[in-house]
Amino acid sequence: MQGLLLCCFVALATCQSVRYELSLNPKKTYEYKYEGVVNFGLGMPNLAESGVRMVCKVKIVGASAQTFILQVSDLAFEEFNGFPGKNSFNASPKLTQRIAAQLVKPFMFDYASGHVGDIRASAEISDTVVNIVRGILGFFQVTVKTTQRIYELEEVGIHGKCQSNYATEENKETRDMTITQVVDVTNCREKAAIYRGMASAVLDQISKQRGESVISTVRYVYTVKPTAEGGLITRAHGLERQHFSPFNVKGGSFKMEAMKEMVLLGVSDTARAVMFGPVESKGNLVYKFVNAEANVPIFMQNLEDPVPKAIELIKRLAEANRYQIDRATTEDTIKLYQLLRVVPYEGLDVMWKQFAGNEEHRRWFLDMIVEVGDARILKFLEIRFQAGDVSATEALETLLLAFNHLQAIPELVEMAKMFLSIPFSKSNIYLWHTVVLSYGSLVYKHCAYYTPCPVTAVQPLLDMATAALRNGNEADMVIALKALGNAGHPGSIKTIMRFLPGVAATPADLPPRVLSAAVQSMRLIAARDPHSVQDITMALFLQKSLPTEIRMMAFMILFDTKPSMALVSTVTAHLQQEKDLHVVSFAYSYLRSFARSSTPDNHFLSTACSLAVKILAPKFGRLSYHYSKAVRMDWFNDDFLIGTATEAFMLRSAANIFPTEIITKGKFYFIGRILQLLELGVRGEGIKELFGTGIPGFKGDLSFSDFQAIFNVLQNWESLPSDKPVFSAYSRASGQEWFFADINKGFIQNIIRAVSPSAGKESPLWAAIENLHRGVSWHWTKPFLIFEVRYFQATTLGLPLEISKYYETVNGIMVNAKAAVNPPPTERLGQLFNSEISLETDGFIGFTKDFWVFYGINTELFQCGSEFKAKSPITIPWRFSAKINVQEKKFEFDFPACKKEFEIFSVSSNVYAVSRNIEEPAMAKMTPVMPNAIDSNDEVARKGPTVVRPESDQIVAPNAWHPRSKMCAESNIYGAGVCVESELRREYYHEEYPLYYFLGYTHFAFKVVPAQAIKAVDKIHFEVNAGPSRHPMSTRQLLETLRRLSKEATQRVRLSSDSASSIRGSHHSDHDNLMKGWDSAPEAVFNIKAFAMSGNQKPEGYDAAMYYTPEANIQNTQMIVSQVGEDTNWKMCVDTILDAQAEAKAHIRWGSECQSYEMSMRAATAHLPGSKPTLKAKVHWTRIPETMAAMGSRIESYIPGMAFLLGFYQQHERNARQEVSASVVAASADSVDVKIKFPEYTVYRQAIPVPLPPASFQEFQHDTRNTTIDGFGLA
Repeated sequence: MQGLLLCCFVALATCQSVRYELSLNPKKTYEYKYEGVVNFGLGMPNLAESGVRMVCKVKIVGASAQTFILQVSDLAFEEFNGFPGKNSFNASPKLTQRIAAQLVKPFMFDYASGHVGDIRASAEISDTVVNIVRGILGFFQVTVKTTQRIYELEEVGIHGKCQSNYATEENKETRDMTITQVVDVTNCREKAAIYRGMASAVLDQISKQRGESVISTVRYVYTVKPTAEGGLITRAHGLERQHFSPFNVKGGSFKMEAMKEMVLLGVSDTARAVMFGPVESKGNLVYKFVNAEANVPIFMQNLEDPVPKAIELIKRLAEANRYQIDRATTEDTIKLYQLLRVVPYEGLDVMWKQFAGNEEHRRWFLDMIVEVGDARILKFLEIRFQAGDVSATEALETLLLAFNHLQAIPELVEMAKMFLSIPFSKSNIYLWHTVVLSYGSLVYKHCAYYTPCPVTAVQPLLDMATAALRNGNEADMVIALKALGNAGHPGSIKTIMRFLPGVAATPADLPPRVLSAAVQSMRLIAARDPHSVQDITMALFLQKSLPTEIRMMAFMILFDTKPSMALVSTVTAHLQQEKDLHVVSFAYSYLRSFARSSTPDNHFLSTACSLAVKILAPKFGRLSYHYSKAVRMDWFNDDFLIGTATEAFMLRSAANIFPTEIITKGKFYFIGRILQLLELGVRGEGIKELFGTGIPGFKGDLSFSDFQAIFNVLQNWESLPSDKPVFSAYSRASGQEWFFADINKGFIQNIIRAVSPSAGKESPLWAAIENLHRGVSWHWTKPFLIFEVRYFQATTLGLPLEISKYYETVNGIMVNAKAAVNPPPTERLGQLFNSEISLETDGFIGFTKDFWVFYGINTELFQCGSEFKAKSPITIPWRFSAKINVQEKKFEFDFPACKKEFEIFSVSSNVYAVSRNIEEPAMAKMTPVMPNAIDSNDEVARKGPTVVRPESDQIVAPNAWHPRSKMCAESNIYGAGVCVESELRREYYHEEYPLYYFLGYTHFAFKVVPAQAIKAVDKIHFEVNAGPSRHPMSTRQLLETLRRLSKEATQRVRLSSDSASSIRGSHHSDHDNLMKGWDSAPEAVFNIKAFAMSGNQKPEGYDAAMYYTPEANIQNTQMIVSQVGEDTNWKMCVDTILDAQAEAKAHIRWGSECQSYEMSMRAATAHLPGSKPTLKAKVHWTRIPETMAAMGSRIESYIPGMAFLLGFYQQHERNARQEVSASVVAASADSVDVKIKFPEYTVYRQAIPVPLPPASFQEFQHDTRNTTIDGFGLA
């Protein structure tokens, strides 16, 4: 009995000594097999994927109680690129050897209670290899709790400090515990992820509620065996899945799957200690990002000895793009950026000394070096500024782009301050503006990444603004405030307030120009400190003593803060009592535009604005466009998470008829961010004073007399003061002001003097003419990295996931020209008006844009992933000779015949599965994601009006779509034509997957091609003669011709139409109008000829003449186009009438002697007593070509669907067969009713919101004229 009890006690003691909490025995050696795999693709069959796999053995040996050593052996690194099920992983022995050389060295780490501490390794081990080790050690970072089966906690892992959810289950038989851990990597408090290039794109949290572009899940499963020392992991499996789309992932996505597995091979006693050398700390388990500026994800090249490679590449790019933009080499600009980013400063200095003396190479070097992005570029520019060996223009362009692409880290921001004090920066006013504004932009980027942002970064600008205010220097105040606006630093609020009346402690009397700059300087602070900006702008808006424009500007900035419903209600209440109609009109139109907004950032604001509009509409809803206005149009698509917005603001005041300020801006919404596009602003300083409160003789109908009245006022511009700008202009990109200029009276005077007919040899235009006489050859190229946007995130394998977008352009222009002037000017430019100028020129203008999106793993050792690549070249070449005689108003141009095909514009794109490694960079693999397995017999070739289709169907495989087409329009007269080619290759093209619309091969091209001509064409001759006609047609000839055509047309209509009487009456009415001008002399307005010249043979082509017959209250023009050549009588006759009662008519006949086809058009306004203003238009045709009829029928078939999408209703009814008519009725001050009648149906919509012209609605209502209603039905 005692023995039995003893056995039970021993068993119980043994049971209690077994533990599950993870632990490693320092006296044991643990050996595991480890495998890690990551692959990228679309996750669908028959689509290419790429990936890598790493297999090895891992040995862990104890060094002390809580210190262990990890060693890796038997490493095998493999790459995959191809189609799952058809291709397999391929070994990469060279890369395996390179990685293994570092992994075999010992890695030391601290470990206690299932948590990995500090990781140490020798100094030469790269961070990339240490991160791979972090991926292995991540399996040992597990918190085991035996008192709870389900628990959650925040802990450190390779993805950062994230929330983990655990679930445990014990196997009753083996007593092994299965632990499932799910890590929330989306909402980590300290996430191992970084953004680059996104500082100026504002984060839109509301947009993220509508959909995500990236979704990640991470799950680990462990099998833990209990032992006396603690839990021992016998098997572990990790799986990370991610879905990425440039749009909404709900509409299809790229997929990343990272899997790792570790299996225990054995545990043994440690025979001997592991020997290792000196080690250094590499950090904890959290992924450490490598400086990836040089690791461009879309290329991989050997970066050793970069200076000679960069020198050679610059020379090659300069030569290849000298006379054209070589689309084959534009991608090499990215390779050059990559090389320059690893060149030491001494290497940059060597390159400068080599290139400085060669204008072409010098320009390329300065354009490319801006992408270095760190202290080296600042040091290089500092030396150039101090030495003064660059021009102001070179310095401006280089510094602007260098600051824009500079890493916004504290050390570089501090270095950049020196440019504010270098004397060379102030040597040119535009250079100084660029330096100050660019520094402000750099501070803004710095604050985007460092929160809270130190005031020391913006202090130089604050000091500059304070000094300018103290000295009363208006120009310095404006530029300092604009720079503070770029910086958007909340710490600058107090300084800005000193410039604003009503909120400043000691208000200063400042001009509106400075006040406007001060208010706008808060535009970016509005997002960072909205409450402070709301207090200031609200106070300004309520100050009725302020200039009207300043109050409206404050209103704009106030709504940039996204005010609450309560604040909008407060503004609305004040507007109801407002007396300034300009302020009311601007605010009401602003609120009305935002009430219609559909973008996510205005989701709540649009609701508040909608209520405000309903309150204000009865009182202010009918203010005319004579007052200040704000207009906004936007759209947003939830499937693509993409949208755009366009805004325009016109600020006026009662004291001036000319607008004080005009602003236009645009925004682009994408994947949860808002990017401000180009913004332009013009501020009329002297001009508004010149025009005052009105323009003598200005009626507002935009007639010739109106333009004459404006011109008469502008003639007095010399009376403007010299110390004030005539007007100011600025431009902003991505919300950052980069250009600002004051146009003063002296600048305008210099331009007028330079181009004045009385100008002599001192004029720069005279020098340009002399250069043309000698012959000019000039070219210019400009490579520019438009954006480089990169996002990095850790993966469970310890490999960096990267999502990147690159957009690069190379622009160019080349001109060769030589001119002859007979007789040449001798004293003044005005003599050119009496000379004949001959010019011969050739050249080109164009650009090539390259765009990439990369999604995959990117390290300095290897890359794998999915890559979208697009190229869009545009080239417009020219070669012609010209003769210009200004006195005779005659212009002649001769173009060479088209002998070979050339491309004007094209777009090509595809998606690839890519694999690259540094050991074999030339062996990079790029496999199209969608296989080229579809036959090419599905082409649709279009040539002229004929459509030729193959017998086979377009769809040749399930879930595949491969349309191809070629449409050409050729002229057998000129021996040339144009062709449009397109080809698409798609798979899984379903509506529920918008992403697939863009995946696959895409090609579109517009080309000019030679064509078979009637005669051999030597040249194509164009001639424009705007002077007196050398072969004038007599009045009697012209009118008799038109009368004959009118009678013949009437007779044809009588035989074929039931409405013959009305149409006949119309034609006789037109004829009577023409006969009234019997005694009037027709004036030849101009004559145009376009001939194909063939030696001494008669030319072929077209001759067009336009005549103007002056009549009382009627503007009557006739145009006759004739085909010139043998055996042809084709003509087109166009007769247009515009009377003084706002009625326009056009009668068109064409074909043989203008008698084959006929159609007419008419438009008129109608103002009946007691009715609403109406605009009516009608198109009637008697006979038209079959191709035109077929095209019209095809367009008509799309109308119902398009009308439905636009909110129109459709009514089936039979209308006039050969006629389309439309009416637009002004239903109210801000809406119209539209009705369009087609032969078979009518579409209509009521109350379409639209602004009416300047004349108010009430003025229309009281107009009792009736000009056209009675006779509008006549053709």
